Amino acid sequence: MIRRLRRAVRRVYRSTVDLSHPARSPLGSAVVNCVVYEDGIRQPGDCPAEEAVRRVRKSGRGFVWIGLHEPDEAEFKGLADLFGLHPLAVEDAVHAHQRPKVESYDGALFAVFKTCRYVEHEVLTATSEVVDTGELMVFTGRDFVITIRHGRHGSLGPLRERLEAAPERLAMGTSSVLHAIADQVVDDCLTVADAVQDDIDRVETEVFNESAGRAGRGDAGRIYQLKRELLELKRAVAPLARPLDTLANRTLPGVTADVRPYFRDVADHLARLTDQIAAFDNLLDSILQAHLAQVTVAQNEDMRKITAWAAIVAVPTMVCGIYGMNFEHMPGLGWTYGYPAVVALMATACYVLHRSFRRNGWL
Repeated sequence: MIRRLRRAVRRVYRSTVDLSHPARSPLGSAVVNCVVYEDGIRQPGDCPAEEAVRRVRKSGRGFVWIGLHEPDEAEFKGLADLFGLHPLAVEDAVHAHQRPKVESYDGALFAVFKTCRYVEHEVLTATSEVVDTGELMVFTGRDFVITIRHGRHGSLGPLRERLEAAPERLAMGTSSVLHAIADQVVDDCLTVADAVQDDIDRVETEVFNESAGRAGRGDAGRIYQLKRELLELKRAVAPLARPLDTLANRTLPGVTADVRPYFRDVADHLARLTDQIAAFDNLLDSILQAHLAQVTVAQNEDMRKITAWAAIVAVPTMVCGIYGMNFEHMPGLGWTYGYPAVVALMATACYVLHRSFRRNGWL
């Protein structure tokens, strides 16, 4: 019941708006939004990037935030030339598949984050996808923020709305946007980790639930699948430690001193998440070992039962084999009660063996 309630809550709070849809992208197939912020206040209307930059630099305050979804080289080239972005960073942003990192290029910062999403499923199988990952790149300069999203999740629309509801944060500059993005990425990973814990708890319960019998015990395939999906989450989370430490403790272009403590807070959350993932991995190892031990015990029980029944069947088999030999002079062949006596002897021997094996726990 609690697990179903958690899943229902996750569905409710999960973003249902895909900002990459063309209907929400009037500025181009890849451009999601192009907004000007002055003194933390969103300026009305959308406009092309050139016009937005001209307005910001003419006023001398505020910045422009441009959001893109999976742009190609041709679509991104104009923005790269407009803001003077480094070619290496542009190549990484377009082609994706990068490790989380933070790099400084000519007064601008380029940050790469891995986004995570929990894939809802009713029943966990050996092939279930549990963790889905994407990528989020962020360029920040004195008067611009450019976000490039790869993947069908990790939308920044809800984050933008929360920031617009707190203009004092946006007034702190572009580094506050970078902090908010990093904070959301880590929070999303924490949500995924909590959901994965539900799957681990379910598998653990099934493995150690003796009343459910063998049919209710978790199989090794599901445990291995959870370990693979946990590894996917670990690959997204673990490399974030170095970039966040850099943002929190080093002097970087555009990252003001009053924003660095916020990055340290995100780094603390990341450390807790990393420890949580390591604990999950160790727990899955223990569950797998327990499952394999249960399988070994079950196989030993089966072998004992087979051996016991083979020993019981061996008695009548031996007697019948002896009296099945075609000899004329054999004990009891001429006795009237010979057949009933032999049958009674076999039945008695089988009963004694059966009772002895049951007393020893073999049957």
